[in-house]
Amino acid sequence: MTRVVRAADGSVTVDPTGKAAGRGTYVCDDPSCREPTRMAEAVKRALEVAIVPGVLELEEKHAAT
Repeated sequence: MTRVVRAADGSVTVDPTGKAAGRGTYVCDDPSCREPTRMAEAVKRALEVAIVPGVLELEEKHAAT
């Protein structure tokens, strides 16, 4: 599972450490959960903030490098 966090300033980021401050939710590692539109909708519902589909996918790839 991967943690996604909404910070106090409203920004949404992938939290690879699992320790970032803010409201968090978890996204499963199953490829069907990682589909950009589905993930954006799940994060929107859990964190009460709209995000663009695919943005978290790019951030996660960048954080892994």
